[in-house]
Amino acid sequence: MGTAGAEADEIAGERRQLINVAYRLLGSVTEAEDAVQDAFARWYALSRGRRQEIRSPGAWLTTVTSRICLDVLGSARARRERYAVMWLPEPLPDRTGERRDGAGPAGHADPADQIVLDDSVTTAFLVVLESMTPAERVAFVLHDVFRYPYLEIAPVLGRTPTACKQLAASARKRVPAPRGQGEVNGRAGVVRSVKQAWEAQDIAALVGILDPAAVMTADGGGAVGAALHPVVGGARIAQYMAAMADRAPGLELLERSVNGAPGLVALHAGVVMTVASIDVADDRVARIWAVRNPEKLRLWSAAGR
Repeated sequence: MGTAGAEADEIAGERRQLINVAYRLLGSVTEAEDAVQDAFARWYALSRGRRQEIRSPGAWLTTVTSRICLDVLGSARARRERYAVMWLPEPLPDRTGERRDGAGPAGHADPADQIVLDDSVTTAFLVVLESMTPAERVAFVLHDVFRYPYLEIAPVLGRTPTACKQLAASARKRVPAPRGQGEVNGRAGVVRSVKQAWEAQDIAALVGILDPAAVMTADGGGAVGAALHPVVGGARIAQYMAAMADRAPGLELLERSVNGAPGLVALHAGVVMTVASIDVADDRVARIWAVRNPEKLRLWSAAGR
C-alpha cells in the first residue's frame, strides 16, 4: 500500500472517535456527521506537504471537529430558543443485534452505529449538557468524557489551560452524582411496569409508578402534536398517557434501549411515532423525555419493530 493509501486509512480510522465526540457535543447525529465531514474536508483541503507536517492527524481532526461543534453550538443556542417546544437530543437506537452491512455515504458505516452507548449519551446526561454554555460543554466533554488534557483543549476554545479547567469545573457542578448499580439494574423493571400499566389503561397503577413530582417533556418540533409545556406531576402525566391512548387507537408500545438505557417506543400502524427516554429514581419514574419530531426519528424506522 502506498503512502497516500496508508494516510487515507489512518484518517478514516479516526472517524468513529470524531463521531462520538461530535454527537456528545451536539446531541444530534445529523449535525455530528456534518461536523465530521466538514473536518475531513478541511483536512484534504490542506496541501500534501502541510498534512505531512502534522504529527498527529487524529489530534488535528479532533481539534477542528470540536471547533466546528463549538460554532454550531453557538448558533444552535439561538435556534433552539426559537424552537416551538423544548429541544430534546436526537434519540439513539441500540442496533447491536441487527445486521449491519456498513453501507452509507461514500462507503462509510452509518454514523449512529459508531456511537458508543454509555452513560455519557443517556438522554438525562445530554439534557444536562444542554444547560451548559458552549465553552463549558466543550471543555467538560473533551476532558471528563474523553480525557483530553486541558493543554490540548486550550487551542479548541482559544483560552488558557487554566481557563479551560475552570470551565470544566463549572460544568461539572451541574452533573448529578452517578446512580448506584442496583438502581441502574432496576430501571428496566420500572419501564416494563409503565408499559404494562399503560396497556391495561390502569391509571392508578401508572400514578403509583410515577414520582409525584415527575416531569414529562415532549419534542414534536412543531411538526406533530405534542405538549407545548412540560407536564408536571405523576397524576397529570398518567392522565396525559391515558388520553394519548384514546386519541390513537391501535398504538403499540415496545420496550427498547434508548441511548443505551431502557425506554419505550410507540408505534402506530407500524410507524414509529414516539421514542421515550425514562429516568428512574428510587424505583419510580422521575423524568420522561418523549421525542415525537419525525426528523429525529429517522434512525428508528427499523429499530422500533
